[in-house]
Amino acid sequence: MIKIELTEPNKSTCECCNKETTNLTRFVYNEEGAFAIYYAAFSSGHSEDGIIGVISLGDWDEDEVSPNRVAFAFRLWQDENNHNVTITDANESPWHNTKIIGRKLTREGALSHSWIKDVFHITDHMVTDDNEIKAFLEGETIH
Repeated sequence: MIKIELTEPNKSTCECCNKETTNLTRFVYNEEGAFAIYYAAFSSGHSEDGIIGVISLGDWDEDEVSPNRVAFAFRLWQDENNHNVTITDANESPWHNTKIIGRKLTREGALSHSWIKDVFHITDHMVTDDNEIKAFLEGETIH
């Protein structure tokens, strides 16, 4: 079982459409303690693009970035029937310069990584447990 710490979202205005953009930083815990962190971003002006994000897994016991900490980038969206997730190249994500997330995996490297199942487990919880993400995917807004 995992638990997501729902920190305050960072809201801004999209430069190209003047609609609200939401940036999230979330901490994920399992029975053993700190498990992952994820960043996610989405805009009401670009709802067709879904949510982009990155999930970082690895050792969180140290203050320094552990060499086994890795980042999996993704895009999350909803169609008429399902929530969908695709893995993308982390070096092409908005977080490509964020050091705390560790080594950025390519799409191929992420899909073949032994922790990919954990990434999909977290994204499953994102759509049910993260109120901001859930509301965006359902076409609602949170104030």
